[in-house]
Amino acid sequence: MKQTDLERHAEEKRVQALVRDVEEDFERRRAERRELERGWELNMNFFSGNQYCDIAPDGEIAEEDKRFYWQSRRVFNHIAPTVETRCAKLEKSRPSLEVRAASDEDGDIKCARLASDILRAVGERVNLHGIISRATLWSEVCGTAFYKVLWDADGGAAVVGGTGNGKEGDVAVVPVPPFEIFPDSLSAERMEDVRSLIHAKAVPVGEIFEKFGVHTAGRDISEFALSPYSLSRHWKTVEGQGMGYTGKNYEIVIERYTMPDSKRKNGRLEIVAGGKLLYEGDLPYLNGDKGARKFPFARQVSLPLPGAFFGASVVDRLIPLQRAYNAVRNRKHEFLNRLSMGIVAVEDGSVDTDELSEEGLCPGKILIYRQGSRPPAMFDCGEIPAEFAREEETITGEFTRISGTSEITRNSVNPTNVTSATGLQLLLAQEDDRMSVSAESVCRAAEEVGRQILKLYKQFATTRRMIAVSGEGKSTEIYYFNASDISSDDVVFDTTNVQTPEQKRAAVLELLSLGLLSDGEGRISESTKNKVLEVLGFGNLSAARDISSLHIAKAEKENLRLLAGEEVQAETYDDHALHATEHIRFLLSEEFAAKGGAQTKARVERHLAEHTAFLDKK
Repeated sequence: MKQTDLERHAEEKRVQALVRDVEEDFERRRAERRELERGWELNMNFFSGNQYCDIAPDGEIAEEDKRFYWQSRRVFNHIAPTVETRCAKLEKSRPSLEVRAASDEDGDIKCARLASDILRAVGERVNLHGIISRATLWSEVCGTAFYKVLWDADGGAAVVGGTGNGKEGDVAVVPVPPFEIFPDSLSAERMEDVRSLIHAKAVPVGEIFEKFGVHTAGRDISEFALSPYSLSRHWKTVEGQGMGYTGKNYEIVIERYTMPDSKRKNGRLEIVAGGKLLYEGDLPYLNGDKGARKFPFARQVSLPLPGAFFGASVVDRLIPLQRAYNAVRNRKHEFLNRLSMGIVAVEDGSVDTDELSEEGLCPGKILIYRQGSRPPAMFDCGEIPAEFAREEETITGEFTRISGTSEITRNSVNPTNVTSATGLQLLLAQEDDRMSVSAESVCRAAEEVGRQILKLYKQFATTRRMIAVSGEGKSTEIYYFNASDISSDDVVFDTTNVQTPEQKRAAVLELLSLGLLSDGEGRISESTKNKVLEVLGFGNLSAARDISSLHIAKAEKENLRLLAGEEVQAETYDDHALHATEHIRFLLSEEFAAKGGAQTKARVERHLAEHTAFLDKK
């Protein structure tokens, strides 16, 4: 056998051993996490209204049988509106991603503004708000959700010589359900504590070949946790009442990420599907601190648990209450049926019981019974016990206390008889405090997503690219940037403002009433009015009545033209005071000190003198 054949044979054995190791590692992690998965499936069944099921002794979800054929088994779903209310509250308190400059230097301020504009443009392009909403629903129902931030080489605009199929590439953000994530340790409390992580999902074999160029056999996948339909058609997973959906010609793609260590400085990524190795190499993204490599995932939990990687869900706590509530309401309805339909006692052989059971005792019915026997009689079922109403009221109160929401937001009811606006505001503030843990987790996850987005652009945006964002006055501004314009390590994310729009408006109105937004003479500047109208939701009105922001933007553009060596003439319609202030600020800035010279200074001074002349003439 030739040397090349020996090397090829050795390489094939190594690849086979690696594929076997990844698949065995995946199966081991699945077995360790199976109990958690069944709990998530149970939560989703209760959320969707399939509430007469439970985890059987064999570990599978099984349907609960009726004890008697006549038992009522209606579902009075309080879990779904509770989760929807929590999602709505989290939706309103979600902050926008803004980047705060590391210092007050002009360079840092412009870098922060560019980074904020990039995040805003990417958020609009990938519909980041919709992605966060989907992930929040997963975290509220199952306790945990993830975001995968990756670089799509086939995304972005078409360029000559670009990556992928002639494309410049772009960032993609994908919500990932907890069913697809398998950490090496279920007791790790943070993503940083995980040393190895597997992301597994069902993918069509055609997509695998298109992406990796490897043919796989394909098979039918009906396992719920990894089913291709688990994101949208996951209800009714009870044994004997399965989804009815099977992924045909799919394979499970297993991505195993390993953090860097002393042996492998850049970490490791191995991708396996259908018994074949699709990819093997370093972790692809420099998305950690100071250019380090780490997992391209951000984690979001609803309720964190000590010593656990996956969080808890409020549905876990509501399931016992939902079972008790269904039981009380159904027994109450059965009692009402007894009262309305009645229970008839007849002497044996006195009447035709078949006819009586089919037709009942309808009004005007002629009942014939055997002569000499006792006529049929109705049993006295009494009245509905008061315990039914008390128990129903108690369970409803437990729903409110455990879910973190109040009757005000869930049912638009004020059970505390508080009538003052201040008192109601305090009740709503207390509800926000009870949900602050979940809201903070959403903010941290969004912050991590934003940070990884900027670092991916810093790594891959080597060519000059364009973004379009909404600027002042609702106009569209065009920016050109490349990786050198982003210094993501020098900025921090300002996500501390998590007030709802109503809270912001109330705070602004209070500041106005206290006179804190006025100057020494009691007047409110035009720019302040513009910001107040924007917070109150009248941004279009502020843009129509105030043009000071447009003058400032025009002065900033003039500064750039002067810095580029162009002579700029002052216009008669300029707001000369605003222009003069902006040009003086430019002369005092660090940017001018670094890039400007004597000639630039002379050009700015000549332009500034024109504005001064207009002011003197006025």
